[in-house]
Parts: sequence; C-alpha cells; structure tokens
Amino acid sequence: MLDDSQKMIALGHEVIDIEAAAVNALRDRLDESFAAACVAMMHCEGRVVVTGMGKSGHIGSKIAATLASTGTPAFFVHPGEASHGDLGMITHGDVVLALSNSGETGEVLTILPLLKRLNSTLIGMTGNPNSTLARESDVHLNVSVQKEACPLDLAPTASTTAALVMGDALAIALLEARGFTSEDFALSHPGGSLGKRLLLRVRDLMHSGERIPSVSADATLREALLEMTAKGLGMTAVVGDDGEILGVFTDGDLRRCFDRQDDLRGAMVVDLMTGGGVRIEADKLAAEAIALMEDKKISALLVVDRNGKLAGAINMHDLLQAGVV
Repeated sequence: MLDDSQKMIALGHEVIDIEAAAVNALRDRLDESFAAACVAMMHCEGRVVVTGMGKSGHIGSKIAATLASTGTPAFFVHPGEASHGDLGMITHGDVVLALSNSGETGEVLTILPLLKRLNSTLIGMTGNPNSTLARESDVHLNVSVQKEACPLDLAPTASTTAALVMGDALAIALLEARGFTSEDFALSHPGGSLGKRLLLRVRDLMHSGERIPSVSADATLREALLEMTAKGLGMTAVVGDDGEILGVFTDGDLRRCFDRQDDLRGAMVVDLMTGGGVRIEADKLAAEAIALMEDKKISALLVVDRNGKLAGAINMHDLLQAGVV
C-alpha cells in the first residue's frame, strides 16, 4: 500500500512539473502578438466575446469571467450554439477570442466567415501556429505545449493550463492598462466577502441614534451597566455636557474593577472608565474597523464624525453578521 501511495505522489509531481514547464514556456511567446491582442481588447468598442469547444470552452468561460471582473466587458458564447442563433449575441465592434488547441475545431471554424462579415477582430488562441484558426486570426496567441500531462498524451491538461494562464496574462495586463482599482473590483463583486470588505463603511453598519450606548459623566456604575445591557454592545460611551467623548466603559473595565476588589457601591462610571477610548471615523472602511479591533484586542469601537463627535458604535458581531470578516 505504501508503494502505491508513493507512486501516486510521484505521478502527481510529474504532472505538476509538466504543467509548470508548459507555463514557463509561454514567457518567450509573450511578444508583439500579445501586445496586439491587449490593444485590440483595450480599444474594443463592444465587448470581448470568448468562444471554444469542450475543455477549451471551459477554459474560455473562465477567461471571460476573469476579464469581466477585472474591467474588460466580456462573456462566453458556445460555438455550437452560435450556429443556431447565439451568433446574434456578437455584434459589430466586438472582439472575439477563440480557443482551440488544434486550431481545427469544426464548430469554431464554421462561424469564422460570419465573424468576418461582422468585421469583428478575431484573436485566436491555439497550440498550432499553422492551423486554420491561427491563419484566419487577426492576432494569434501561441499556447502550444511540448506534451500533455496525461500519460497517454491525450487528455487536455498542460494545454488547458497554458491557455488559462495566457488568459490571466491578458486580463491582468488590461487591468493595469485601464488603471483598474480595488474599488472598481469591489463594484463588480458586491455580494462576496471581498466586495463587502472593499465597499462597506463603518457608517453602513454602526449603531446610531437611540441605539448608541451612551451615559453622561455623572452616571453611576449601575446606570452605565443598565445602558450596556439595554444596548447589547458590551460597552458604553461616557460623554460630557458638550457631547465630547470622555471615555468608554466596557465589560473588561468591569472585570478589572472586580479583580482590584474595588468598592463599587455608589461608584461613578467616570472614575472607572477607560479615558478617551478607541474610536474610528464613520467614513472608514468596515475592514479598517476589524483591523483596529484586532490590533487593540477589543471587540467594539466608538464611532465618531469628522469633528470627533460621537456618531455611533460598532462591534465585531456587526461585522461578522455583515459578512465582512
């Protein structure tokens, strides 16, 4: 059984080595053709339409998704369906990125004359520079591999990896050329945790108005505890008559009082609070609130406006519930 395990591990290593070599070989092929493909996509008046059959189609679908999420409008069209109506999705001014390892895929070649009639720029990504698709393309990207990782040299493995990496290279080169920012990325990913980390601000999640735990400087410990219980954040702000934040009283402060065996009968919260308190501006990203809590090893923050006045409060549970963490 051990011998079988070692053999499987060795085969896994071999596959990784073969595919790594296929990817490394692409470096020498990133020439003016690659730049021309980037320019064509960059100045595309319509959208980038990606097409391919079989495994090339699966890779093409992922490339289209990556392009779309990094600032280049793109979508995938199945070449077989294109011949039965979906060709109407391709319009004048679109750029077509066609994938075919052999460069002779029948379903792809069938739609080439129609793409020419639409005056679409055709970028062919093949493993055969002498193929029909390569010859008919306005720009050809060579993603040929020495051999597949499959021991039969049949199953698309190294070739699909090479095509996927070339697609990523196109997408990221375009991202940089467009000046695409993390905020732009978040706008196309609003539902995921990444988008939430880049879009949600403290003001979107904080407790405000009557929900802010707050007591005056002359409040007793009992009054502060009642406020903390009512608002459920494990803390309360302590504010002066002018609304200035004097400090914060937390569950941790209460535990420290017990540790010191303080006489808490009739105690005033101003004598037990943490002066100042950790706070964050309402316009800051929610992700910054997480980082601040982690750095200070606390679970809640006071939120202030641009003038430093109390505007709200937020705790780790709010951030967890919003999916920011």
